[in-house]
Amino acid sequence: MSVYRSFIFAPGNHPRKVEKSLGLSADAIILDLEDAVALAEKPATRQTVVDALQLPRAGLGYVRVNAFDTTFCFGDLYAVIGPGLDGIMLPKVEAAAQLIAVDWMISQLESDRGLSPGCIDLLPIVETGKGLNNLDEICSATDRVKRISFGAGDYTLDMGMQWSRDERELEMARHAVVLASRAAGIEPPLDTVWIHLGELDAFTRSAERARDLGFQGKMCIHPEQIEPVNQTFSPTDEAVEQARRYVEAFEEAEANGSASIQVDGYFIDYPIVEKARRTLATARAIAAAK
Repeated sequence: MSVYRSFIFAPGNHPRKVEKSLGLSADAIILDLEDAVALAEKPATRQTVVDALQLPRAGLGYVRVNAFDTTFCFGDLYAVIGPGLDGIMLPKVEAAAQLIAVDWMISQLESDRGLSPGCIDLLPIVETGKGLNNLDEICSATDRVKRISFGAGDYTLDMGMQWSRDERELEMARHAVVLASRAAGIEPPLDTVWIHLGELDAFTRSAERARDLGFQGKMCIHPEQIEPVNQTFSPTDEAVEQARRYVEAFEEAEANGSASIQVDGYFIDYPIVEKARRTLATARAIAAAK
């Protein structure tokens, strides 16, 4: 079980920022070829990103390529698919056909470059009204898509919304992304970035809202955001201990023919104990990743 709590973006055309990002405590680093890179610099930035993927790093290594319908997407994929890459982040996904095509390209490049079939993750960002409308087909487009992410910046731009600090206007989209992921049987999604730098309390509340809605992690744009995200999406010591008590007590009761008990005044049955087991599994995965 892998851990996908924190994904941090680093602009691919800034070697110093890229090098610094490789040592951060995020679960994954996203080297960006899209929004953070000026049009004139995009082709030259590809080699900088490829070189960075060969360096030691603390987390997984992803590259955000340019959108499928741009003139840069194929060149990005051709340049960066290779050793050292864990995943491709594809922005502005609006249809299953885009993911199927990119999956095919990745498969051919994996084969051509001696990589294990399917070793490169494909992580779509849903960030337009059309993409949100096609969530079901996007989530089930290809087995290479294990989880999706939600991007509020382009979504609110596309929809003509005001992106407020309390994010009430994002609730419908967040619910839809979580529901579609669950219906398709893929992992819980990743939540959007928070653009108000320095407002860590508000940022943490945003992460908590996403967690409570069913997201498994959140994308970050500044190193100061990593630790709050990791803490928010990690079970506390108290939660782990409580989960352990629930599982142990339930398993003992189940062995004696009972499937519903009380522990510390709390009713425990199969759904509750399954949630407790998930908590323990998450805690073990986080410990193993350290």
